[in-house]
Amino acid sequence: MMTFSFRSFALTAIIALVFGFGGAAIWSFSGLGNDGTRSYLLEHPELLPEMAEAYQKKEAQDRLADISDAVKKPFPGAVFGNPNGSVTLVEFTDYACGYCRMSEEHVAALVKANPDLKVVIREFPIFEGSDKAALVALAAADQDKYAEFHRAMFAKGAPTDAAIAQTAKEVGLDMDKARAFAATPAAQAELTNNIAMAQRLGFSGTPSWVIGNQAFEGAVGLSALQNAVDDAKGS
Repeated sequence: MMTFSFRSFALTAIIALVFGFGGAAIWSFSGLGNDGTRSYLLEHPELLPEMAEAYQKKEAQDRLADISDAVKKPFPGAVFGNPNGSVTLVEFTDYACGYCRMSEEHVAALVKANPDLKVVIREFPIFEGSDKAALVALAAADQDKYAEFHRAMFAKGAPTDAAIAQTAKEVGLDMDKARAFAATPAAQAELTNNIAMAQRLGFSGTPSWVIGNQAFEGAVGLSALQNAVDDAKGS
């Protein structure tokens, strides 16, 4: 009968929390949990966040592998930067998200600093009511006014009906055409597909990003985004 010390059990419990119980089982029975390795990790608990980050990165890469091409294929017109760029950054965004609003200036700075960058915007309406703005944004893309609508909509703050209508007027949308397009199966399918892709990638919030073989969440800032662009250029 196999026995475990309290320290071994405690470490296995930590690994279970970080990696899931499957990872803890592998840890316990693979020989990785020998006294020397266990003692080292107990003396250096600061390694656990790094281990968790590495594991999460690997999981994201595995999830992305099967849908990478689909994620990077833009809805027609919903592209910033160089449409033929050699590096593609994908942003999942919501007009009701304050962190997405903060990230807009970072995306603009990336486009300015990287002439070979293509930015694909995926409408990911997760807040109540933001689906209306997302559908009008797709209608704006159909009228070749996506960038103008996207930036102006974020500048308005909350995507209320009044703000959406005012933004559409400001950028010169044909609202009869926009309403008709927003009701098409193509527009509805785009939102459904974006939500499905985000769920597949494990995204639970906005903004979320895909570039190269990386998929990550949050308003990470310009420096982190530029580092991801540089990594993608080097891969």
